[in-house]
Amino acid sequence: MKIDLRSDTLTKPTPEMLDFMMKAEVGDDVYKEDPTVNELERRIAELFGMDSALYFPTGSMTNQAAIKIHTQPGEQLIADAYAHVYNYEGGGVSFNSGVSCKLLSGHRGMITASQVEEAINPPDFYHSPLTTLVCLENTTNKGGGACYDFEEIKKIRTVCDQHNLGLHLDGARLWNAMVANSENPKDYGNVFDTISVCLSKGLGAPMGSVLVGKQRFMDKAIRVRKILGGGMRQGGYMAAAGIYALDHHIDRMHIDHQRAKELGAQLALMDAVASVEAIDTNIVIFNLVEGPSKQKFMDALSNEHISISDMGQGKLRIVTHLDYTDAQHDHFLSVLRKL
Repeated sequence: MKIDLRSDTLTKPTPEMLDFMMKAEVGDDVYKEDPTVNELERRIAELFGMDSALYFPTGSMTNQAAIKIHTQPGEQLIADAYAHVYNYEGGGVSFNSGVSCKLLSGHRGMITASQVEEAINPPDFYHSPLTTLVCLENTTNKGGGACYDFEEIKKIRTVCDQHNLGLHLDGARLWNAMVANSENPKDYGNVFDTISVCLSKGLGAPMGSVLVGKQRFMDKAIRVRKILGGGMRQGGYMAAAGIYALDHHIDRMHIDHQRAKELGAQLALMDAVASVEAIDTNIVIFNLVEGPSKQKFMDALSNEHISISDMGQGKLRIVTHLDYTDAQHDHFLSVLRKL
């Protein structure tokens, strides 16, 4: 039995999703004539109570487009030091937008309103970059799937309003946060200027992310997508996977969260494990004790064809997902108990 828990990006379309995709009505989306893409965008915009939405090939592209829309070269955005837009998007902030990042040391990838306020450069002090954007991430990838307290997000919105800053959410795993905390997507739409949501992680679509936002920002989004090379033709086949996922794969996410917690609880009992970080959603981050037991642990997983991620600096990561079955979960727990 092969078990791959390196990421929730590893899922494959279900037979039902594939069937739905193959029946999609398509057109040329560059001309905005693909009815299935248009329907996906309409549904996401409606879900968040936002003015408009735009389908992109990847989540990195949606984030990079949002940053480009909100900023001018030479300006600066504020983000947590763990932020995906800084750590895992190939330096795109500087390459695409000519913008620098002021990185804050938050808690598990999450920053506070007071931290944001302290980090804003005085707008009349022309020696420093002009602060124009705040980027949050929910859930946090490097922070182990941690979820923001929505009350803190609202406080950050207030700071942004007071200082005329844009507010963007990297919501690659926002679906997980909303399921875990029983949150309403329209509340997010009320607070953020732009939101990026991913379809190919927890929702199990083969590709795609959607940028949703207020019209004054989204009017620029289709041009930026074109510049970045994100214009697609008969994208409706892939967009159909996103529509299917919205209807069938959101409510089941609590299963991923529960399995992650069960794995974390078992890891915490093991002598080879030094610590397990708090588990809010579908990501488990833990550290092994240095010594022979560490190699024994890794060898045991390899021998059982179980793959997890090595994040470096002693951290290991497990991500539960749609393709992780009951049988795989029982087997993984059994392997851990034997260790």
